[in-house]
Amino acid sequence: MNSFTLDIMLSIVFGIIGIILLITGYVVFDKVLKKIDFDEELRNKNTAVAIVIAGFMIAIGIIISGVVA
Repeated sequence: MNSFTLDIMLSIVFGIIGIILLITGYVVFDKVLKKIDFDEELRNKNTAVAIVIAGFMIAIGIIISGVVA
């Protein structure tokens, strides 16, 4: 196996790990803040909740990229 193929495979594995950790972070975030039903608010097109979730996802993504790298 050449180094290019190995690099591609590692990128895919780390990408999958990152996605799993991001989803896990969202689930924990949703469980910690029990007063707000984020899924319902998103269905109601609440822009403020969408911005909060987007900010959280970006922050968790930055943390995960540091951990995975």
